[in-house]
Amino acid sequence: MSHPLELFRFCPVCGSNKFIENNNQSKRCETCGFIDYINPKAAVVAVITNTKGDILVCRRAKGTLDMPGGFTDLNETAEEAVIREVKEETGLTVTATRYLFSLPNTYKYSGLNVPTMDLFFECDVLETSGITAQDDVAEAWFIPQNEIDPSQFGLTSIQKGIQRIIKDKEK
Repeated sequence: MSHPLELFRFCPVCGSNKFIENNNQSKRCETCGFIDYINPKAAVVAVITNTKGDILVCRRAKGTLDMPGGFTDLNETAEEAVIREVKEETGLTVTATRYLFSLPNTYKYSGLNVPTMDLFFECDVLETSGITAQDDVAEAWFIPQNEIDPSQFGLTSIQKGIQRIIKDKEK
């Protein structure tokens, strides 16, 4: 997998082609001095359970399992993002959020490996009966925790996150 900075050859400030590696996290323009750091993009993941403790999972259009979530928008808090993403992808209304943990990830988008920081939130919803798969979600349903196979999830952070969630719930 190539480093995300390898794709950028020109300085985004002055357009110079003297945009060189500064260190593993950044590139520096030898012409204007601009330094561009490759920081992870913020993304959110919703952990929603029903009254039986089953976890809401989604099947993305690509066929892999996932959990509701996505990237944060400009000027949006992580909490606002997870509420928006749940509504967009499942039609459910989130009434409360609680931060759980974060995991780094890499998300392939338009041929680019985008580093992300996935923020996991436990979400309460108004009701769980009105799930409708929407946006880039092909299906959404609740699955008993003992039937979840983390390897069926497409993103490494979600695989690790679901393992951690199940382990924490067993305590």
